[in-house]
Amino acid sequence: MKKSLITTILISFAFLGYTQVAKQIFESPDLKGMIANTKTVAIIPFKVSISFKRTPKSISLEQIKDNEKAESVQMQEGMYTYLLRKSKDYTVSFQEVDRTNALLKKAGVFETVNEILADSLCKILGVDAVIKSSWSYQKTGSQAAAIATVFLLGVSTNTGTGQLVMQINRANDGGMMWRMAKEMNEGAFSSANLLMERMMRKVGRIFPFEK
Repeated sequence: MKKSLITTILISFAFLGYTQVAKQIFESPDLKGMIANTKTVAIIPFKVSISFKRTPKSISLEQIKDNEKAESVQMQEGMYTYLLRKSKDYTVSFQEVDRTNALLKKAGVFETVNEILADSLCKILGVDAVIKSSWSYQKTGSQAAAIATVFLLGVSTNTGTGQLVMQINRANDGGMMWRMAKEMNEGAFSSANLLMERMMRKVGRIFPFEK
């Protein structure tokens, strides 16, 4: 019985996280031509928005904003790490996140990066294209209760819902090359890195720079 419970918990750890619900994809009619002219791509810090179905009294608006900023960079780093591991599978190279963020800060646009046009960002970063992404989600359940459910009953539950949007824009005119929107469910042991790992495994099959 004890061994069975441990096995169930380990399986839950592996599968709890962000689960695919729906996906929409856009590709430019000239995508192949755009890809042929793209060599270097930068990943922009994510635009993260966190809300609560019922905001806990112990959490302040300032804390929510701090979490959004932290997850913004964590998700950016998570995507870069995944793409770096799979670099041999892609026709482009990805700019190091530290360099990207340093250049954005030097240009004075790091805090307002989501307000800057894609072609302007490409010029600042010296790349052929940028990946701009957003993650907005609402916490709908208690994470503590969800974790307890896993340990006591071996059953996974969702603690939130959200939408992940990822798009690629080219340098010369800022035109959109590719865009994907995916609805997700958040599980008890979710994290920014886990989200990117799971999402990029799905995207890998349709990612435009795949060889």
